Amino acid sequence: MQLVIRILIVLLIVIFHTAQSHAVWVWTPETNKWINPKYSVKDTPGEQLEYALEFFGAEDYETGIKELKKLIKHYPKAREAPDAQYKIGEAHYKLGQPFTAFKEYQKVIDMYPFSDLSVKIVEQQFQIGMEALEGIDEEKGFFKTFTGEIVNVADVFRQVIKNAPYSNIAPEAQYRIGLYLMEKMEYQTSRNEFEKTMNDYPETEWAKLAKYQIAVVDAKRSTGAAYDQKVTEAAISEFKEILEENPDADLSEDAKRQIAKLREKEAENNYMIANFYEKQKNFKSAKIYYQIIVDEYQETKFAQKALTKIQDLAIKEK
Repeated sequence: MQLVIRILIVLLIVIFHTAQSHAVWVWTPETNKWINPKYSVKDTPGEQLEYALEFFGAEDYETGIKELKKLIKHYPKAREAPDAQYKIGEAHYKLGQPFTAFKEYQKVIDMYPFSDLSVKIVEQQFQIGMEALEGIDEEKGFFKTFTGEIVNVADVFRQVIKNAPYSNIAPEAQYRIGLYLMEKMEYQTSRNEFEKTMNDYPETEWAKLAKYQIAVVDAKRSTGAAYDQKVTEAAISEFKEILEENPDADLSEDAKRQIAKLREKEAENNYMIANFYEKQKNFKSAKIYYQIIVDEYQETKFAQKALTKIQDLAIKEK
């Protein structure tokens, strides 16, 4: 009997020291139970939310997130649950994890679609997209946060549109997708997104800006074809249409500059063709293209060059 008592005493001592060293289980007289503080939750969701937000005040966001997750797990249908999920997103944003914050904010909309926080969340998601757009890596075409997160800007703005397709920020979100893709030099895809802006939101200022950006995209695309004038001609035509529709707008001044650059490029292309024929000793064809420059592109730097070439060819033809 004494041996049994001794064994029980030893076991109790071992259990006591283990509990003390690891602080795993604690006896609570209020509940008359052993509890694990690591996984315990307050008696009400309101108390748990208040407790979790105390860590926000101390800027201990990681612990705050853990406590907010407890609230959602134990009180998923409580009116505090959407607030807890929202605060999780906010904590990740403060930790420099904007894309994780974006996804945590989205959970509020997905899990609690009737929450009053929806409008505020969409605005914050849009802001995350704008910050990402401004910080795009020009070479790789994405935004990387200081914590290593990679943000796909187009996905952010598309989700904003999906969440609030009839909101005031949806047209701009659609327009920004086009800008993002243009920065990545995906010109045809960006052009499609700008056209979608015009088709889906025709009465907004963003439709007008999208129309202008389509002309810019075509101007950029024209630089890739040395002899094909079709894209360049289309871009000039688009800029001229913008000038007619907005004669006094700021866009018109830039449109004029763009037209001048494109006409310079057209003249250069004609000069290159003429020069090619000249090297082939096809002086007649060369002269035709040089003459086009003199007649139609007098304002460009190639006009005088072309005139000189015509004079030289006249000597060669004798």
